[in-house]
Amino acid sequence: MNNPLPRVAAIHDLSGFGKASLTVVIPILSTMGVQVVPLVTAVLSSHSKYKGFHFIDLTEHLQPIIDHWKELKVHFDAIYSGFLGSHLQIEIVERFIDDFKTPDTFVVVDPVLGDNGALYTPLSQNMVIKMRRLVAKADIITPNLTEVALLLGQDYNPTISDEDLRSNILKLADMGAKTVIVTSVPITGQPRRTSVLAYSTGDRRFWKVTCDYLPAHYPGTGDAFTSIITGALIQGDSLPIAIDRAVQFISMGVRSTFGYDYDPDQGFMLERVLPNLNAPVQMSTYEWFEA
Repeated sequence: MNNPLPRVAAIHDLSGFGKASLTVVIPILSTMGVQVVPLVTAVLSSHSKYKGFHFIDLTEHLQPIIDHWKELKVHFDAIYSGFLGSHLQIEIVERFIDDFKTPDTFVVVDPVLGDNGALYTPLSQNMVIKMRRLVAKADIITPNLTEVALLLGQDYNPTISDEDLRSNILKLADMGAKTVIVTSVPITGQPRRTSVLAYSTGDRRFWKVTCDYLPAHYPGTGDAFTSIITGALIQGDSLPIAIDRAVQFISMGVRSTFGYDYDPDQGFMLERVLPNLNAPVQMSTYEWFEA
């Protein structure tokens, strides 16, 4: 029997306080009309930006959950993974893809490894090596500029030119992904603007979406971005429209939060802007580049 709603397996951790991972993924995809089936990799009292958080590793429970889903013959329209806490979890996700991917399923991997030129503290270089194997199984990957460098074994260059970044994106695509979307790309000579650069191997086209930058960092924006990309593509949006939707929404969420005297580690005020996910796309801002 066909499921009347598109269904996504969301492989992420669950943080109680501070909007990130599943507390962002589930409301966004649900608002977009997508059924979320979470495979919870860990439970945290808060996300890791807060000191002293309590952490429950669920690695040993993942396979029994997956085995039960096999018995239920659950079908997924998309498989979407985010932060993974160990190389063992990466191996489990690899097997999950092998077991559940069908010709009608696309795989989204957000290779959460680091930011601002550094590997996240809990992670090791072994995680980078394992993540290279996982992105090879993905249809869509959404690294930031730091993660591009880590995946390719390069030094981080925050002032990388568009030409060099496009060359790196092609190298990532050669690893296996059909679509590469790079976030948090600075624009030379425009410090108050940032961009997203993407490439699709199907039509060999590059797309770029730019937006104004505000001096604020909110955890969970990367999770929100990739969740919107996933939901938009399931709905049938083109790649540039999906990126436009995601950039517009994140910009709106940041602006809705920035004016408050507010602890930014709580994440942006998602609840204030969720209804906008069902609004028509506004004037598109994407640019097209030849490969």
